[in-house]
Amino acid sequence: MSAPDDLLLCRIEDRGDAGRIAWLTVNNPSRRNALGMAGKRAIAATFSELGRDDGLRVVVITGAGEKSFIAGADIHEMKDLDAAGAEVEHSLTHVANESIRALPVPVIARINGWCLGFGMELAAACDLRVAADTAKFGMPEVRVGIPSGMEAALLPRLVGWGKAAELVYTGDIIDAHEAHRIGFLQALTTADGLDGKVQQWLDSILRGGPRVMRLQKALLRDWERLPLADAIQAGIRACVEARSTDEPRRMMQSFLNRKKK
Repeated sequence: MSAPDDLLLCRIEDRGDAGRIAWLTVNNPSRRNALGMAGKRAIAATFSELGRDDGLRVVVITGAGEKSFIAGADIHEMKDLDAAGAEVEHSLTHVANESIRALPVPVIARINGWCLGFGMELAAACDLRVAADTAKFGMPEVRVGIPSGMEAALLPRLVGWGKAAELVYTGDIIDAHEAHRIGFLQALTTADGLDGKVQQWLDSILRGGPRVMRLQKALLRDWERLPLADAIQAGIRACVEARSTDEPRRMMQSFLNRKKK
């Protein structure tokens, strides 16, 4: 499938009994993969469609070319918006990012270059983030007259309040090593090593059960919003719910059989 004007390309990889992997590519390389409202609608629509695929196991999202992941929103489009238009545009930023967080399976951000503004928000909405050591990161909205909003609210949880404040107040660009040091990235590699790291994560995720992986993602969202005591109870309920199928029994038996060898 593809989005209008091919702004978002989607390839489905079928791994048989292991399930399906969706590979998404933001496809606007002439503008460093910056996305306007059409692109944000495409992301929301694509993730909504993917969410209806019961055989989906994981999604990988990246940017076209070798220089940019997503270099923000489309400033040409945003420049002359009135208040009503701005509400639509910024709401679409949230809708696009929330569609990623609402997807019931893990989403990997394969960050191959510039990751600015909306791009950094989108990466923050993903579950796992790996970047090439040449990538650059930043939240430069204050330099074009608007605050960093929407899923920028995820940044303090990922990098701490101090670093989040520095990013959104200064608009300064940081390199991939700093993004990894502050905890925004879980993994850092060379440009040539990106696919290898993504594949390592894919292999590990596919070793988990399809149902338990969905339960685990839902729990991660619960951990964000619930007080500790309630989050623990949500975990108990999820572990009990896992028993509604025979997946735990089968996987535990397989584990025990391997231990005997």
